[in-house]
Amino acid sequence: MARLILSLDGQVLAEYNMNKERYTIGRLPDNDIRIDNPAVSGHHSLIINILNDSFLEDLNSTNGTYVNGKLIKKHALQHGDVVTIGHHQLRYIDTQGAEEEEDEFEKTMVITPGSAVAAVAAKKASSIAPAPKTPLTTGAMAARRPQLVAPGDQPAALPQAKLQVLSGAFAGRELELNKALTTLGRPGVQVAAITRRADGFFIVHVDSGKPGDYPLVNGTPIGEQARKLRDNDVILLAGVKMGFFES
Repeated sequence: MARLILSLDGQVLAEYNMNKERYTIGRLPDNDIRIDNPAVSGHHSLIINILNDSFLEDLNSTNGTYVNGKLIKKHALQHGDVVTIGHHQLRYIDTQGAEEEEDEFEKTMVITPGSAVAAVAAKKASSIAPAPKTPLTTGAMAARRPQLVAPGDQPAALPQAKLQVLSGAFAGRELELNKALTTLGRPGVQVAAITRRADGFFIVHVDSGKPGDYPLVNGTPIGEQARKLRDNDVILLAGVKMGFFES
């Protein structure tokens, strides 16, 4: 099933599954995809789905409909096409193309464990200092004495989180952070590692093409020290903007 990802200035706003024959796009409330912006006409564009194909048509809009930067009247949508309507973008994704793209994203941004860069990342991640321990009082020490564990009791589960790409060709792509260490970036440009621990997720700078070129979290360079990630943090790494979301 094809889908559309709506974004503005690189920020993903909504996602639509293309499970109907016709979708209208425009500013008025009766549109299937409403974009409430003065630069968008009341009924701006139309998408018609026929079997596995999708066709885009401009509805004589004031500011026009663009696909990959070119003004169009009618266009057969292809996987990865970016439709610009006013100041907003709609990225067209089909199921088969998305699977191929996921592989490409993995090849482009996720560094394979066992490589030299991943080894450096593992060494950096292992240097992250554990959370400081609070001195125990006599009563607390007594409470810490070994206790029997009831059958079926399990240790606390590790935290769950994911990254979602917010900009560029892979906007909307998600990556589950389900490994102890995930190394991301482009060797020679910028590389960072995200480590998963019981007390949360931490990002640490591994390497850059030039000194002092650190990844950004919420617009601030992380420096040489590991930084704990928090829900909704925005990471900029090797030119790719990603959101960190706790599950």
